[in-house]
Amino acid sequence: MIAKISGGTDTAGLIRYLFDTKRAKDHTDPHLVASWDGFAPDPGRSDDFDATRRLLVADLDLHVKQARRLGRAPEKHTWHCSIRAAETDRILNDEEWADIARRVVAATGIAPDGDPDGCRWVAVRHAPDHIHIAATKVRADLRTARHWNDYLTADRELAAVEKEYGLLQVVRGDRTAAKRPTRAEQEKARRAGQDKTAPERLRATVRTAVAAASSMDEFVHLLSHLDGVLVEVVHFPSGDVRGYKVALADDAEGPIWYSGSKLAPDLSFPKIQERLACMDSQPIGRPGRHKPDPWHQATAAAERIPHHLHQPDDQASQAHIAAFGEALDALPLLTPQDIRPQLRDAATAFERATRSRIRAEHHHARALRGAVRAMLRDPTPTNGAALAMFLDAAILVVIAAARWHLFRHHDQQVAAAHQTLIHLQAAYDQTATAPLAALAQRRPPQQTVDRHVRHLRQAAPDHVQQVIEDPAFGALTATLAQAEAAGHDPARLLQQAAEQRALDDAGSPARVLIWRIQRLSARPAPSARARAAQARSTVRASNAAQRPNTADDTAAAVPSPQPPPARRR
Repeated sequence: MIAKISGGTDTAGLIRYLFDTKRAKDHTDPHLVASWDGFAPDPGRSDDFDATRRLLVADLDLHVKQARRLGRAPEKHTWHCSIRAAETDRILNDEEWADIARRVVAATGIAPDGDPDGCRWVAVRHAPDHIHIAATKVRADLRTARHWNDYLTADRELAAVEKEYGLLQVVRGDRTAAKRPTRAEQEKARRAGQDKTAPERLRATVRTAVAAASSMDEFVHLLSHLDGVLVEVVHFPSGDVRGYKVALADDAEGPIWYSGSKLAPDLSFPKIQERLACMDSQPIGRPGRHKPDPWHQATAAAERIPHHLHQPDDQASQAHIAAFGEALDALPLLTPQDIRPQLRDAATAFERATRSRIRAEHHHARALRGAVRAMLRDPTPTNGAALAMFLDAAILVVIAAARWHLFRHHDQQVAAAHQTLIHLQAAYDQTATAPLAALAQRRPPQQTVDRHVRHLRQAAPDHVQQVIEDPAFGALTATLAQAEAAGHDPARLLQQAAEQRALDDAGSPARVLIWRIQRLSARPAPSARARAAQARSTVRASNAAQRPNTADDTAAAVPSPQPPPARRR
């Protein structure tokens, strides 16, 4: 069940709307299901509708008029709460809706249980799936009702109602979500032929600009040069920047301006400034060294996020999730046209998972942010394998983020992460098909395959059969053969790839190994001298492991006791 609460100044107008069946075509059989004393006049069941409606308004306004004579009536004296059941819920009868209405007005402080001086209220039902509670906020003792945080208390009561009545238990938030579009905004978008409202379109645009910018000046510059977006920077009298406003340039009714904080809590000017202040220049490689691939750097940073989310530092974890959200925001700018819709939907869905009540310490996530900015500045187009590699890591990040939010009871964020997985998986399947098929066509001879299987048994003995039966196994053997031809040791690559992440929860362990080996083999192959040193190190480690311990070995392994520090005199 969802509650919406608002205030107003016109009791008569509110009652007129609730009982209107001419202009509001979806209103059918409006009538009272409950009231403050159970005896309020019901226009929907009266032969003289207009007279009964006026009488009901007068009864509701009685204490408001008395308080107004004393100068104690609030300016907005009406309280309006609509309560809607889910589409999948059963149809509740009038008695059940009456009980729900009484519980909500009691929980919110409008009419507490056992309080004879509570406010006057009525519950009107004019549709099968919802009711409206109309109340005046002046009590019988002429004091104004104490209904602070009424939305939270009503939502908490409705959560209990859902359990008791066996209704759909709605996923609830922590007040960090972006505002839902209003009905007027939705109708306006529908008239304009848009599938998203103006705030939703602007929110996506601003998030993309944040993901691409490295400083506040660059952020404002990017926004001001985007087609279809108007930007206005707001200044203090001192000349310092106070904030920014954006609007759609194609609005037929003229531009409607939205500040960043109205679009989303993390898009306010101070929040963006705080995030970009943690950016620093990323190393691009030493002179004469191999220049790192930003896609590989971004993939490596993303692969480390699940590990970070298992650490006790929640502020750092929240920062990594937020940085990953920025990477998803930027991804449609870097990818082929055919998968951009899926990636945009993934970024839109994950936006809700990037925020919680936990404050992010953004300096912890510099690596991924820097790699994403480098990807945006690199004019070299990426191939399908690099994108598939990143999406494979991204899926694991979203799974880890969903688990992290679940343990902290962030229900909306968990649902957002699950929705993101659907879009990312679709984009990954579409992206990985071509490079995997190309690799499978270059499967090496069976003698080479058998040798790689032996290496696999050493690197991942618990997953050998699963990898061999994986449809991508042929592509894996081709990847190992390519790496070997480039001078890499396939056995060592397999060992490193298997150690970087457990394969227990991988849907396709062969694919996981492919992308990881491709990233590892993109580095320069070690020289002959380096390979010889690695071999000698491996032999020494193997001999040490097989040699039985002696008394001397044990004594050497135990550090000698240190003398106690001298006492101060």
